[in-house]
Amino acid sequence: MYVILVYDIEEKRVGKMLKLCRQYLNWIQNSVFEGELTEVKLKELLHKAKSIMDVNKDSIIIFSSRQEKWLEKQVLGKEKNELDNIL
Repeated sequence: MYVILVYDIEEKRVGKMLKLCRQYLNWIQNSVFEGELTEVKLKELLHKAKSIMDVNKDSIIIFSSRQEKWLEKQVLGKEKNELDNIL
């Protein structure tokens, strides 16, 4: 599935959350990540995220779709992290 993850984490925990999310998804902008994940990998990511966050203060929002082609992406201005398929 294609996932867009957005988080709002207190500053003292944000570094750990950034590092975790980069292991699973592509960073596209401050606190915003996107990419393809299996359901198992998404559950794994969320389980690890819960151990970092304070659920009374922090939040994570997940937008998911069967495939990226079902979403229309429009960027105004410069993309923070342009993705390409070149290895």
